Amino acid sequence: MNLLVKVDGVENKELSNKFCFYKFLKENTKGGVITPQIEVFKSIDVQKDNYHWVMSTFDTDRDFEKVDPNGWNLKNYLNNPVVLWSHDYSIPPIGYAKNLETKTILEGDVVFNDKEYDEFGWSIGQRVKAGVLRCGSVGFIAKEVEFLENKDKDCDLIFRQQELLEFSICCVPANPFAITQPQKKLQIERVIQDEELSYFEKLKLGLARA
Repeated sequence: MNLLVKVDGVENKELSNKFCFYKFLKENTKGGVITPQIEVFKSIDVQKDNYHWVMSTFDTDRDFEKVDPNGWNLKNYLNNPVVLWSHDYSIPPIGYAKNLETKTILEGDVVFNDKEYDEFGWSIGQRVKAGVLRCGSVGFIAKEVEFLENKDKDCDLIFRQQELLEFSICCVPANPFAITQPQKKLQIERVIQDEELSYFEKLKLGLARA
């Protein structure tokens, strides 16, 4: 459960955890009535100013290669999570990455620079926001490679171990599945008031069971 909870108008980050939230409700409920005002927010899909990105998948790319998602070494990259334009090392980063995960794919959030100090980086973000740019590409150091020689292979080699150096926004990536995804933002789901509610009203709010 992904929650943002406000107690009497003030956000309480500890209550984003389901078990902490339920415990808080039990401790602040007397006779079925909740003492403070609780505002509960849940996530819905919308576009925001930072963007969730599929950075790399285990699909065969246009170079007839695959990158194993279990082989990513992110240690150094997390200390310098640069996002570049089209793998261009000659200009400063246009943004940075955060919340990286490597399970079945490499994914994370991209935040673009502010217009005040980087109009170019900001303009790339605006193009992403408008849907003009959607693609990205990883830059990495190959550590371990598996060559495939069987006749029915769908690729020539698999990168099994690799160190991520940078992630780039680009026009046409090697991996066509490395694209931005709809982001999430928090929208209010319900407000639990501190006033006495009838049993019928509690049923409508989901605070009681029939």
